[in-house]
Amino acid sequence: MSSPRSRPSESVWDYPRPPAIQEDDRRVTVECSGERVADTVRAVRVLETSHPPVFYIPAADVRTDLLQAASGRTLCEWKGTAVYWDLCLADEVRARALWSYPQPRAPYGVLAGRFAFYPSRVDSCTVAGEAVRAQEGDFYGGWITGEVRGPFKGGQGTRFW
Repeated sequence: MSSPRSRPSESVWDYPRPPAIQEDDRRVTVECSGERVADTVRAVRVLETSHPPVFYIPAADVRTDLLQAASGRTLCEWKGTAVYWDLCLADEVRARALWSYPQPRAPYGVLAGRFAFYPSRVDSCTVAGEAVRAQEGDFYGGWITGEVRGPFKGGQGTRFW
């Protein structure tokens, strides 16, 4: 894998549809209410046209003791049925802060046993030490870093892009 400095800038409009999966060995962290809730060098990125990448973290690198199944499911035409998870901390619950695909469709099987976090619903997500910005809107959970360029789907008026 490339180091963050040597990674070229990526336009999300060059990402494929259906989405591609890419292993990523950079350090990825998620923090919330003073707790490190995820820390890995074994993430995979899902790259889909018009979206910032979504990082999926192996369950072994997530504080699953802080998770509680949330209501609701959604269907992705490629990955299958997503389930949602609340992040339960000492003094608060971050509703539907992350999701997973327990039985993803082929060829997305690598997503089984992994979790994706909404950057907007936790305090901090980083990739190789860089703070992540959240994708606009309340449905998609893309992670915007300096290596990706938009415009990004998710904001007002982009629903049918």
